[in-house]
Amino acid sequence: MTDSKARAARIAVDAMGGDHAPEEIVAGALLAAAEAGVAITLVGDETRVRPLLTGPSAGCVAVVHAPEAVPMDQHASAALRSADRTSLGVAINLVKQDEADAVVSAGNSGAFLAIALIRLRTIEGISRPAIATVWPALNGPTVLLDSGANVDCRPEWLEQFGIMGSAYAKAVLDIANPRVAVLSVGEERTKGNQQALEAAKLLEAAPVNFIGNVEGRDLFNNVADVIVADGFVGNVVLKTGEGMIAGLGRLMRDTLLGGGLLTKLGTMMLAPALRGLRRRYDWENLGGAPLLGLRGNCIVTHGRTSRNGIKHAILAAAREVDHDVVGKITELIVPHVAAKEA
Repeated sequence: MTDSKARAARIAVDAMGGDHAPEEIVAGALLAAAEAGVAITLVGDETRVRPLLTGPSAGCVAVVHAPEAVPMDQHASAALRSADRTSLGVAINLVKQDEADAVVSAGNSGAFLAIALIRLRTIEGISRPAIATVWPALNGPTVLLDSGANVDCRPEWLEQFGIMGSAYAKAVLDIANPRVAVLSVGEERTKGNQQALEAAKLLEAAPVNFIGNVEGRDLFNNVADVIVADGFVGNVVLKTGEGMIAGLGRLMRDTLLGGGLLTKLGTMMLAPALRGLRRRYDWENLGGAPLLGLRGNCIVTHGRTSRNGIKHAILAAAREVDHDVVGKITELIVPHVAAKEA
């Protein structure tokens, strides 16, 4: 891939992926174009996409026609067979052909993983890509991976996840020496299943700042900067955290707005702080989740995401390009693999 730092990051966006496509996808692309100097290409049914491009930022957004969309419930193998005709497949191909530096999609995540894996391939030394979720912990962000790409993992894959997460946290989150830990059932090095125990041994010898095990209660407390788990556990943790935050938000709203006069007056005084708290823990403001380990920058975001979430996902993709995350992972993993094989 050519040096993207000499020009604006080129972001391909799957305009037809997601529950609210293409309207919210196009609106989010326009917001991103207005906010940052990125070159955005929307990929999808041109007859539906182009009429939505209105306003001062419309001239900054290009359109590439793709006649089909990947259904949200389509199996990955079927999505692969039709990839050259779908908005998701064509968007990924733009990265493969060096016509874009990154791809963003709110569509079928299983299809995204399968097509990207086949078309872009993994970085040398990486067995499987992983979805890295950035958590809004109490004192700064924490990276959790894998968050759902691989439900069954080998210990060496978890080692690779730790290396990839460390490279991402250092490059994009500006954490000088990210602390890497394995998510387990206890802090002691003897705790955990065989997978976690073997992964910990491998990470101790990896080119990362490995600190051992962390527990579920540590996810919001910045005990570690990068937390490694298999995709089954990681996805359960992710969905649990999202549900808990949403539930607490509803509980606070009902309690504060449903109280008496003094409670409502107090709520009015606290309103600015409460809005700030809501923004801090709004998953849409975190910019989607990078799919790390591929020879191209990929950002996965929720199917139900709004234009605000799409905007932040595009900006996250641009940051990943600007900080050369693929190159940083390669710099860490290739010498490590060579040393192990020597």
